[in-house]
Amino acid sequence: MQVKEKTEERKWKTTKVNPKDHIYIPNFPMELSSYEYDAYFDEYATKTATKPFSQAIPLWEIHVFNYPTTHATCSIIFKVHHSIADGFCLMNTLLSCLKRADDPSLPLTFPSRQRSKQPGNEPKFFRLSHFPARFFSSISNFVLNFGWSIMKNTFVEDDPTPIKPQKDSMQLVKPIAISTMTFSLDQIKQIKNKLNASVNDVLTGIIFLGIRLYMQEHNPESSGANSSALILLNTRKAKAYKSVKEMVKKDSDAPWGNKIAFLPIPIPKLIDSPVVSSTPLEFVEKVKEKIMLQRSPLSVFLAAKVFEILKNVTGPEIGAKLFKRKLKNSSIMISNMIGPVEKMALVNLPVKGLYFTVPGMPQSLMITIVSYMGDLRIVFGGEKCFINQQKLKVCIEDAFQRILAKAVIKQKL
Repeated sequence: MQVKEKTEERKWKTTKVNPKDHIYIPNFPMELSSYEYDAYFDEYATKTATKPFSQAIPLWEIHVFNYPTTHATCSIIFKVHHSIADGFCLMNTLLSCLKRADDPSLPLTFPSRQRSKQPGNEPKFFRLSHFPARFFSSISNFVLNFGWSIMKNTFVEDDPTPIKPQKDSMQLVKPIAISTMTFSLDQIKQIKNKLNASVNDVLTGIIFLGIRLYMQEHNPESSGANSSALILLNTRKAKAYKSVKEMVKKDSDAPWGNKIAFLPIPIPKLIDSPVVSSTPLEFVEKVKEKIMLQRSPLSVFLAAKVFEILKNVTGPEIGAKLFKRKLKNSSIMISNMIGPVEKMALVNLPVKGLYFTVPGMPQSLMITIVSYMGDLRIVFGGEKCFINQQKLKVCIEDAFQRILAKAVIKQKL
């Protein structure tokens, strides 16, 4: 657990763990319908997510909601403070407790991370002749995008829109409501193959288009507003999951801790594509281009280094304020994790589904994504009384159907 020294500096201290301090089993009325328990679970999950941790014990909790909802006969909430580790580490820890439901002796497998590739049609000589122009274009793009990333992380804030309040405070904990929706991974891959993109490119394009449609429905003038998203990146050399034992080794290529970077991505404006119904694939292409420009390994590394230097020079308190400012300058945050292809089991009980969220952020909308058994589950953590989650989900479903329909037509041609 963390303790504060006389110098006001916080340090980690080894302590004994009493499981009773960390495991919670709430009590609710018996023999209600699964729909009534849905409401109880949603309310309980929201309160659990936003309730601060006790600073007197290690920062983790397990909540067992032992009542049947429409989703499962029992639900378990694992709540862990981000200071302990990032999502990659916590997913590793969770997976170490789970086995394959069909055959526990076999390892879990995961979807491919590779981007779709299409054969190049240009002759080798033609590609070489264009190398100098492409090289200098890459340098120019790097300088421009690195500069924009630094400005975005420090003092350039998004415009007020239906997803970002006019007057926002630096308060980290906001009252949120949590809701989810599910897409087929096969259908996402169908779009991915048509665009020579990654699953993340397609998902981000769907979310961005859905958000723009939501903003336009609430306020047509927001179509031209400057909005951006912060996308969380795992900066470890190894991207595949490792055992916890491997992660805590001194020379691990997937070390334990918070090894993440924030990638600021501008959300394309609908005024650039006025007839969205006829150009949804082009919208996703624009999103893909913006991600590729910002995702330069050197740009991500340097931006992280600049922030680390500022934090070391100014001290932890100013560093924390700079970090909050970086988050507050954007409209939404997006984080995703890859889950196994096979059904998992916890102590021989099959796991029907899983998802995660990151409460306590200054943005009014947090979106997280996790894959499991061929499905992609999108989770919305939206500020209560500000984000209309039902309408937002309708707009994102509309964006998905538009993009999928165009991809299918393109495949038939």
